[in-house]
Amino acid sequence: MIDAERLKILTESAKYDVSCSSSGSRRANTKGGIGNASVGGICHSFTPDGRCISLLKILMSNRCSYNCLYCPNRAEADVPRASATPDELCELVIAFYKRNYIEGLFLSSAVEGSPDRTMERMLDTVIRLRKVYRFNGYIHLKGIPMADRALVSRAAQYVDRMSYNVELPSEKSLRLLAPQKTKESVLLPMKQLFLEKKAAGEEKGKNRKIFLPAGQTTQLIVGASPESDGQILKLSEAMYRRFSLKRVYYSSYVPVVRHSLLPDRCTGLLREHRLYQADWLMRFYGFDADEIAKEGENLPEEYDPKCAWALRNMQFFPVEINTAPLEKLLRVPGIGTLGAYKIIKARKFAKLDFSDLAKMRIVLKRAKFFITCGGKFYGSDNYDTVKTALMLEERSEKYEQLSLFSTPETSLSVHTGQL
Repeated sequence: MIDAERLKILTESAKYDVSCSSSGSRRANTKGGIGNASVGGICHSFTPDGRCISLLKILMSNRCSYNCLYCPNRAEADVPRASATPDELCELVIAFYKRNYIEGLFLSSAVEGSPDRTMERMLDTVIRLRKVYRFNGYIHLKGIPMADRALVSRAAQYVDRMSYNVELPSEKSLRLLAPQKTKESVLLPMKQLFLEKKAAGEEKGKNRKIFLPAGQTTQLIVGASPESDGQILKLSEAMYRRFSLKRVYYSSYVPVVRHSLLPDRCTGLLREHRLYQADWLMRFYGFDADEIAKEGENLPEEYDPKCAWALRNMQFFPVEINTAPLEKLLRVPGIGTLGAYKIIKARKFAKLDFSDLAKMRIVLKRAKFFITCGGKFYGSDNYDTVKTALMLEERSEKYEQLSLFSTPETSLSVHTGQL
């Protein structure tokens, strides 16, 4: 069994990879309390039916042969080093699962020795878990760039999800900050997995294989290099379309290591938050990357990307709630996907007014500037007035989680990415 010191090193080293839904918290622990969200080791993912599951998040090794300047585990870094064997990891996963600590595994690794050797050891681990230990739980495997195609393909037959992290948005930045990596070394295996998953889905009968049922994800570091939000979104859009990714995760740069080629300040969570909002618009609202931000532009801090687009395109507004098609409703600030479908359904039976929209929990503080109900308009024709109102509304917004015991009358505001 792996000892406590190595376990601490390998879980702490894994916390900077955010290619799963959560990865530790900055919340300080209180004396006498229970639970711990501030250290590495546990991350969370979501099943198709909406359940949140806990995963053991760990590196197989942090002894890296590469020297990516932004990485705390780079070859030149003076940090404690450790590695674990496939059997040690399998025993750890099963022990934690039996204690109900976890329901799955997120396994990554530094490149120890060579990409093929590292990928072979990770593949050995997942095969042992499935075949020897008969583990049916969720497994997310971080692929190793430049590993042999056959190893990548075989690993995908045993795990639920794989991720290859692009990390930096341009080839120029990769050459400067991660000289041993190339864009192709990440994008080619992503393309390979996409094509193999597509081919597996087309097979029928007994020959049909289960191949990456949870798909692929990737990660982009925001702020370590000078690329704009527009360039980042354009790359994300291309990967969604070419590889059918489930998610692109954005990680704001934190200067955990110091170097003259790297910024000496954190990028800040607001920029990361705006990119996630823009990403949501591309995935669920029908927006193109160019509509949200041009290649050399950054997203505004004052209000969300949907409001920014609406302010640039006031000629499309106001739209009439009772007649506008779904695609136009989705572009109205304050109307999310659920709200838009509610409107489409309700207006079949009666003409809607502003009180009806309030009952549907449409955010009228934003939406009123862009809609009419039965021809009535309660917004403003003055651009500066609308812009100021949206900025003030954004500042006053509260991002809170719904209480388990809330009633419809007392429930708190819940934000699920809808804009």
